[in-house]
Amino acid sequence: MLSSADSAAFLTPPVSPHYSLAKMEKTNGLLSEPLADLLVVNGDTVKQALDPAKKRRRKKKKSKSGACDASGTYFAYALVHFAAGQRQQFEGGEELKILPEQQMPDEKDRDEDGYEVRTQTDPPSVPICELYPINKFPLGQECEYPPVQAGCSAVWRMTREEKRVLDEASEEMWSDFRQAAEAHRQVRQYVKSWIKPGMSMIDICERLESCGRQLIGEDGLRAGLAFPTGCSLNHCAAHYTPNAGDTTILRYDDVCKIDFGTHINGRIIDCAFTVTFNPKYDRLIEAVKDATDTGIRCAGIDVRLCDVGESIQEVMESYEVEIDGKTYQVKPIRNLNGHSIGQYRIHAGKTVPIVKGGEATRMEVLPRTKHLLNVVNENFGTLAFCRRWLDRLGESKYLMALKNLCDLGIIDPHPPLCDAKGSFTAQFEHTILLRPTCKEVVSRGDDF
Repeated sequence: MLSSADSAAFLTPPVSPHYSLAKMEKTNGLLSEPLADLLVVNGDTVKQALDPAKKRRRKKKKSKSGACDASGTYFAYALVHFAAGQRQQFEGGEELKILPEQQMPDEKDRDEDGYEVRTQTDPPSVPICELYPINKFPLGQECEYPPVQAGCSAVWRMTREEKRVLDEASEEMWSDFRQAAEAHRQVRQYVKSWIKPGMSMIDICERLESCGRQLIGEDGLRAGLAFPTGCSLNHCAAHYTPNAGDTTILRYDDVCKIDFGTHINGRIIDCAFTVTFNPKYDRLIEAVKDATDTGIRCAGIDVRLCDVGESIQEVMESYEVEIDGKTYQVKPIRNLNGHSIGQYRIHAGKTVPIVKGGEATRMEVLPRTKHLLNVVNENFGTLAFCRRWLDRLGESKYLMALKNLCDLGIIDPHPPLCDAKGSFTAQFEHTILLRPTCKEVVSRGDDF
């Protein structure tokens, strides 16, 4: 998976950062190898192939970037996530196969196995697992892998029996991703129905997270939110989340990036979108969506990450936006790079991860540090968290302990990533599964 890298130089002081427990794990970050093992870590093994006679028909359902201005120039970035079940060579074709929209059954409808299926409430409150009682969750958008240099089609991956069997062997893992993705889709559609100027950023985040916890069926480390909700505004590109006492208000002329994640058994969906109210930003939104879709089309097993980034940059820089009577070229933010995502690890692979290796024995330097570390271990593991989530657990007077853990390298702080004040950034983001047969844009929805 690829996502925004968080190793950029910051132009503003740290404000309400995200944190994550450090973890000692090393990968070389190459797409053909670490992503091949990405989804079979922490003791997971590939399961035996499913009996073809037991295969059931699956209902199907049908891009992330940003921009900012410094000294009269507007910048943008497009982010894509990848996940691979195992390492495979591929040949190519780049046509996209968009699946039909998932139709929600009537309340009294039954699925093909005779189970009565519930419908979602308004506002949404029914956990996704109850809407799909036998774990047959909607698929994302399935796409052929791109062609290799020889120009050969990759359609053989979708038709060869060997690849289909390998695909089915990881069906339980794909199902976890799809469940988390469906929760993400329904939460973001709900958020878009009520978010408006005049709301406080902390109210937006808490309302979103409350819905997310309900739909994902929050259950400790088995299911929940993957990281704190990002709601970065204008020149702030990523990682801003409000803490208690933050009085920031969403305004009509703001460009707000909503970035949140869900997970089932550590299989993380990281997907983001941009909210604007002033139509003068429409061209900016179009640019980042197009760049994101370009990254998705270029993605594939054994594709070089630099080639994906080059394609995104080419599309991004082909756009111009007119804001307040002035025309600016959209340019990528170069210090927002890609990274792989592992099980329970939102940042992994080649770039600087959220989790670092550290000696836990040094935590005794501060008496409350051990208690805080235990709280983090029990509630977040290696997932990202924020101070607002510690407040929600009833923790207090933890700032010195948190600083101590950060100083020791056990907790890694991730402050907001900002550009020059007065600029604007936009963002769209998707998670892609690199399956043996095809790539699946698992977080794709009707909205983007």
